[in-house]
Amino acid sequence: MTIETQPTLEEFIDNWEETPEGNRKAFLKLKTHLAAKDGAVMTFIPRKGVTYSLRGTHPLQTSKSLFVMVDVIEDAPRWISVCFYGEMITDPDDLGDFVPEGLLGEDAMCFDIEEWDDDRVGYIESRIDEAFDAASKG
Repeated sequence: MTIETQPTLEEFIDNWEETPEGNRKAFLKLKTHLAAKDGAVMTFIPRKGVTYSLRGTHPLQTSKSLFVMVDVIEDAPRWISVCFYGEMITDPDDLGDFVPEGLLGEDAMCFDIEEWDDDRVGYIESRIDEAFDAASKG
């Protein structure tokens, strides 16, 4: 995690009260999964009142600026959108949404979390693994 964003991320998490939907728990699980990836670099970009974006990059990645973006959407309640470049992952269960130019101007596959679901979070963690592996190849 970049040093400049660490305190901001910690403050964001500390100030996020859990709701019955369990989206804070889902965000923390995805963050922990991403942090466990050897070599992954995480950057937190807050856009207060709009989105709070946790972005994962790999030091060997040269063709893309990131491999995953975990956005917390400021709404009532907050929900999560996890996006990948479309060509970096598969979606064998067809759970994602194709979003033309949806990730930094490029085609994306996004997965929304509106409430805690073990299976959905696990499925997205598998997509993070895929994207990380693809990013490690440059």
